[in-house]
This record gives sequence, C-alpha cells and structure tokens, in this order.
Amino acid sequence: MALPLNILQQVITYQRSGLAYLLNSCCFVSTANTKFKDFDKIEANLGDVISFDLPPRYTVTNTLIANFQASQQRVQNLAVKQSANTSYAFSNQQFIFNSERYMDQFGKSAIKELANVIESNVAKNATSSVPLDPENGNFAPDATSGPFRFFGDGITPINSYGQLAQMLANFRDFGAAYDSTKVYLPMVSVPAIVNSGLNQFVLKRNEEIASSWWLGDFSEASFYQSNLLPIHVAGTVGNANPATPLTVVSTNDPTGANITQITFSGATATDANAIKAGDLFQFQDGVTGQPDLRYLTFIGHTPSAQPVQFRATADAASDGGGNVVVNISPALVSTNGSANQNITSNIVAGMQVKVVPSHRAGLVVGGRALFLAMPRLPEETPFPTAADHDPDTGVSLRYYYGSLFGQNQRGFVHDCIWGSTLVPEYSMRICFPL
Repeated sequence: MALPLNILQQVITYQRSGLAYLLNSCCFVSTANTKFKDFDKIEANLGDVISFDLPPRYTVTNTLIANFQASQQRVQNLAVKQSANTSYAFSNQQFIFNSERYMDQFGKSAIKELANVIESNVAKNATSSVPLDPENGNFAPDATSGPFRFFGDGITPINSYGQLAQMLANFRDFGAAYDSTKVYLPMVSVPAIVNSGLNQFVLKRNEEIASSWWLGDFSEASFYQSNLLPIHVAGTVGNANPATPLTVVSTNDPTGANITQITFSGATATDANAIKAGDLFQFQDGVTGQPDLRYLTFIGHTPSAQPVQFRATADAASDGGGNVVVNISPALVSTNGSANQNITSNIVAGMQVKVVPSHRAGLVVGGRALFLAMPRLPEETPFPTAADHDPDTGVSLRYYYGSLFGQNQRGFVHDCIWGSTLVPEYSMRICFPL
C-alpha cells in the first residue's frame, strides 16, 4: 500500500497557531437514549441486534361482560449496521521529526471528523434513512424507524413561537409521552423564531432569549439547534409545481384491516422517480363525496384533530397510465374493535392525498425514543489497541496503531460501530423549506 502524500511543515519554521476547530452543532448523539443493559459494554460486531419493548395495545368493551383479547408483545429492533474510521499514516522519519509531538492535534482532528459523521448519520432518523455505505453516500430507508407524521408543508417558513406551539399541540393531540420531549431545529431557522418572541410583550422570557438568542425550553419541550439536519429529496409528485394531488384507486386490503399499500392515479406517466422512499403524504379534506379522515388517539382510540399522514417506505415508479403503487408506514387500520385501529374510516377509491416537496427535516421526539447503540469493538491484535467506553453517554471508540513490517510506514486508526433507531409513534418530522 502506497504511503499517502502528507503535507508537513519543516520544524524550524513551524509554530502552533492555537486556532479553534470549526465545529458543528452535535446534539443528536449527546441527547439520544443510549441506556441499554450491558449491550454497550460488551464486544459486538456489525449485524448484532438488540430488541426493546414497546407498550402493548388493547381495546375496551363497554360492558361488564369480559371479552378476552389476545396480548401481543410489541418490539422494535436496533441493528448495529454502521461503521466508520479515520486513519492516517507517516513514514518513520516524518513521525520522529514532524509528528510525534503533534499527535494530540492529529488525534483530535480525526476524532472530531469521525464524531460528525456519526452525528449526521443519527440525524438521518428524521428522514427515516440510514446509510448502508457511508463512504459512498449510499442510503437506504429503514421501514421500522422514523416519523410518519409531520408538521409544515415544506413550502411555508416555520419562523414563530406560534408555529412551534401548534406543532407541539399537533404532536400531543395524537398521544405523546410528555417527559423528555426534544425538538431539533435547523440552526439557520432559529433567529427568526427568537425574533418573533422578542416582539411579544413578555419581559422575563424575552430577557432570557435575548441574552442567549437560543430557544431553550418552551411548552414543556427542550429545543436544540443543528447544522447537520438531513435534507429529504422528494419524488416528482412531491416537487410538482403546482402541487399535484393523487387519487386513491385501490388498497391491498379493501376491508381496512391492514392497509400497507395504496395504488394512486394522477402521477406523470412512466416516471421512474414519481415517489421516493421517505416521501410524506397527507389525506386531503373537502374531497367531494368523501369523509375527512382523522387519526385516532394512539391510546383510547378516540378521534383526534389530526389529519391522516403516512410515509412511503420504498421508491415507486408510475406506469404508462400515471398510476403508482406506494408501500406505506404505518399500516392504516379502520376495523372497529381492533387494538391497532388508527383511522376514523376506511380508505376507498376517490380519496385524495398530497405529497410534501423536498425539505430540510427537523424532528420532535418524546419519551427518549431515539435510541443509539455504540458497542465496544475487540482488540485489534497484534497491534496496540485502546477501546474506551464512556458510561455517561454509552459511546465506545477504538484506537489502534502499528507499523508495516519493513515498509517504513506507521499507521493510526480511530474507528467505531453503531446503530440507531427512532420509534415512529413517538416522533414527528418538521418540514422546513429549502
């Protein structure tokens, strides 16, 4: 293996500048739920999976006569399928004369680069996608992770406290864990929101936000800002101008017991990019002859004020007639008495939906439902290895180094493996215009 072309300074002219690092805002890793019993402390490999439980669901019968129903354990899996490393090498002469006393700076820069790759990856749970090949930017959706509900249309700016309050109300109206609600916003959108608050006559709060220019805590939620939030690139239907409604033709389950696929008309004919995985849909109100669909509350099965929204789990092309078959999440269930019932009426031909255009994805999460696992890697025998685990954050990193025998090359590697997932019903995507 050829030695990389290092650009090093001659010792007699070199001075440390003391310049600070150009940092990004890394809030996802630091706020994710990393508390897995023993999983983050043991050695693991790519592909290892941990399952965690989700609350069971039941229904209520309005009588004193018991109607026994089946109990189902609900689980979600978290697979450790991401890996990354930062590596660099020197000749022995370079290391002795230029680099040995500077290794702390090389190491810090390498770790910060690695940390931001992980942060960006975890943030992609907002768009329901995780990378299969981080080096080449190859991403694939994870159908079991990420929000299916959303706030914002991807066109109208989100720039006021009033909009944030409405967003949290919509989030909680469906049913939400009130503890540990976290909101992740694009850094560039925060100043306008803060400015809208300063225009309100609320002296004490205005003093706080004016002195920090941060949102902090608001409406029982903690707000974070990030410059690493992902961009979702929608398909042709979502980016059509003007927006093109799609009309329901049929579903995979006309009874409404478990609708996971819907066929729509109205797309451009023979379009390979009609729908992209992660596209967001909302059923439209006021369609002639059709009821306005609403979500039921997740617990209690009572009609909420929230329109039915869902997410495409795979790319979908349109046929020659402009029909497109979309795989969706979550499953939409209208069967009365089912513990999984979540919509007020069945989905039938003639109903219409609209697709959200490309947008930058913020995120709302309740109940510490964003999970991150970074288990310990084994020693890289025979090379000197340091594998460090932080019990407070659950983060594990490995560092090892060694020489190529007889090749005058000394290499250093920082690496880690991780996996993350976001429980869908505990989250909501925020669609900011690009």
